[in-house]
Amino acid sequence: MTTFARLGHPLVFVLASVAVVVGTQLSPRTGLPILLALLLSTLVPTAILLLSGVRSGRWSDADVSVRKERQRFFPWAVPFSLAGVIAMWWLQAPSYIIRGGMVTLGLFLVSWLANFRLKLSLHALFAFYYCAIILFRIGPMWGAIALILAVLVAWSRLFLRRHTRIELIVGIVLGRMGGFVAGWW
Repeated sequence: MTTFARLGHPLVFVLASVAVVVGTQLSPRTGLPILLALLLSTLVPTAILLLSGVRSGRWSDADVSVRKERQRFFPWAVPFSLAGVIAMWWLQAPSYIIRGGMVTLGLFLVSWLANFRLKLSLHALFAFYYCAIILFRIGPMWGAIALILAVLVAWSRLFLRRHTRIELIVGIVLGRMGGFVAGWW
């Protein structure tokens, strides 16, 4: 189960899902700069933040599993997400990619607010978010594969006792709603 938790880490799931969408929807000439900009503006800084946070003791693990520790994570994650949106806008990415970035930013803000009361599962949120996007942008076969992976990620979070059922449900519902807005609308 820890394998699914690691593979389903939001950074891994985001990178893989965006790569699948960009790789199937855009030419390499258009898609590669978008992937590179996303890596440099959002994913790499977030990975550095997570790893340095664990090393310095700001949080106990790279999942930022302790709810109170997340209050030190979100003030960095939100601007990194905003940097990704700005980079996509600057590159004149297709509107659905910019919209996806804006929805991702919105999901981070909602998660930050929810974190004052509940440690919702960001693993489940992003797994189901990108599952919905893949379903709507690529098709039912890829969507079904993404759904299976999302369910395994969510189950691993419950199995490893990182989240309660309500924390998973809230993450799943927010992810599905965000995916509907970003992928279908």
